[in-house]
Amino acid sequence: MSAEILIVDDSLTVRMDLAETFEAAGFRAVPCATLAEARGALARGSAAMMILDVHLPDGDGIDLLRAVRETPSSVGLPVLLLSTEPEVRDRLRGLGMGPGDCIGKPYDAAAVVARVREILGRGAGAAGAAARTVLVIDDSATYREALRGALTEAGYAVVLAASGEEGLRLVAAERPAAVVVDGVMPGIDGPTVIRRLRLDAALVGTPCLLLTAAEDAGAELRALDAGADAFVRKGDDLEVILARLAALLRSAEVGGARPAALASPKRVLLVDDSATYLHELTEVLRGEGYVVVQARSGEEAIERITAEDFDCVLLDVVMPGIGGHETCRRMKASTVTRDVPLIMMTAGDDRDAMVDGLSTGADDFLAKSAEFEVLKARVRAQLRRKQFEDEHRRVRERLLRSAHEATEARAARELAEARAALSEELERRNRELEAFSYSVSHDLRAPLRAIDGFSAALQEDHAAQLDDDGRANLAHIRAAAKRMSELIDDLLSLSKVSRADLARGCVDLGPIAASVADDLGRGRAVSFVVGDGLLVDADPRLMRVVFENLLGNAWKFTSKTPAPRVEVGATVEGGAPVYFVRDNGAGFDEAYAGRLFSPFQRLHTEREFPGTGIGLATVQRIIDRHGGRVWARGEPGRGATFYFTLGRPRALTLVPSGEP
Repeated sequence: MSAEILIVDDSLTVRMDLAETFEAAGFRAVPCATLAEARGALARGSAAMMILDVHLPDGDGIDLLRAVRETPSSVGLPVLLLSTEPEVRDRLRGLGMGPGDCIGKPYDAAAVVARVREILGRGAGAAGAAARTVLVIDDSATYREALRGALTEAGYAVVLAASGEEGLRLVAAERPAAVVVDGVMPGIDGPTVIRRLRLDAALVGTPCLLLTAAEDAGAELRALDAGADAFVRKGDDLEVILARLAALLRSAEVGGARPAALASPKRVLLVDDSATYLHELTEVLRGEGYVVVQARSGEEAIERITAEDFDCVLLDVVMPGIGGHETCRRMKASTVTRDVPLIMMTAGDDRDAMVDGLSTGADDFLAKSAEFEVLKARVRAQLRRKQFEDEHRRVRERLLRSAHEATEARAARELAEARAALSEELERRNRELEAFSYSVSHDLRAPLRAIDGFSAALQEDHAAQLDDDGRANLAHIRAAAKRMSELIDDLLSLSKVSRADLARGCVDLGPIAASVADDLGRGRAVSFVVGDGLLVDADPRLMRVVFENLLGNAWKFTSKTPAPRVEVGATVEGGAPVYFVRDNGAGFDEAYAGRLFSPFQRLHTEREFPGTGIGLATVQRIIDRHGGRVWARGEPGRGATFYFTLGRPRALTLVPSGEP
């Protein structure tokens, strides 16, 4: 069964674009325009992942994410945030609440699908652990068997080689996930095996763990300079080797890390609460040509690495606040930062601390007492590892992109022809439907006039011959005919709005709204407040129709309010202007807001407030033709606000709009 992806975004374009892309990729897309729709979809419990816009018409996406994380049934649901906000705070708020990631708008739909595949794929990672093969190269049969037993028990598939020569043959044939090789062997030794692997383009990225029985201080430097990714002394127990190996394989998983230019200076983040050690280590690393950034706490480190690109992180274990282990867990939980190499540091040389640090996700572990030469070698090894991963990923992405582009080019020629034919057919049917609607509405007028005319004649000429029930029934017939006439008029207006040419220009909405308010104010005293400077790029005639409906509704639904007030103004959301009409009238239940803009859908009875239910459908049709959107917020008994946008604003030069 295909995975279900919830797409929560108020933009119809975004929802359709992502839904089509995910459906084409084999997923089942469930588009949601509001938080209310998303909550309903989440309640079914079938979603594998949610793509969530931060800003929605009925609330904040971060609030929904918080609710998801606080609900036991959905606490582990992966969430991908979409946001146009440049500030880091929304990203931090969202990513700090569990599995998830953040992609800025504008986005690439194919990249979003790839990121979703990656996130969902990691969830099945544990199941695939048993299939990972480790090649052990050691001339000691006793040590080989001991290591094989520990690795097999940990869930790895193990291949054994008794010499460097045999190991090189096997690594080419088996393509293992990692190589564990003894440093000192007859014939080809461990460092030489690693150098040979680094010269093979197909094997250059294979993680290598070098073992040695040597105790001298230079053994580790020689191992790392040979190209090893990690170094373990044979005197350490097997649990340390397993922890080192797990860290290597974890860092070798190619993900969505942000690539850095290979020729640019490498950026290193130092995290330590000791100002003295920070200063000393900064000077050492700057002497190696690195760009060094300091952080005094785990919280500051997370904020830094989320907002900036780094090639390596050196993290102290013991710090105030969230501490090194929790900082590491949070960094490795996010796809934004999980592929950045992380070396944990501690003041002691504790074997348990090393195992714990590597288990939390660290790529390497180092005692602060180690010489700076060792530290520099460890940093170089991690950066080299990262470079191999980035190069491998770029080559793979390039090949995939080339194959995809070739397929897309062939398919595009066939999508294009079919889409053109479908578009032409839809346009033709739309014209036929509009013509039919206009014709039916127009042709209904004649028989309706006859019904009303004969009913009026009966009332005037034969009322005395009818009893009370007959006269009442006749009055009902005339009232129904009048209402049907109103419906026909509204349908004709809606049809004209759809068929009329759009003549956009720079228009000031203020005078249009004031003129409509003045006409309405003659029937009942209502306080109308119209803001200044409401310049838009729109059709002035159609904008008058918008205000006739929105202000007419506000005037009607404030009829039972002691001090009725209606306001027309503008605000800014997401950097774009949003216009509104607000009243303090009857209001409505937002749970039914989606029905407001459908023809003939009403939330109040005819006895409470008369109307046909066409006005807001007309408003939506006009706003949609301008490339904008319209939505409403309200509360029963506390008024309503109708918001609308008018598409992408252009440079405006005001010209007289005139009367429609």
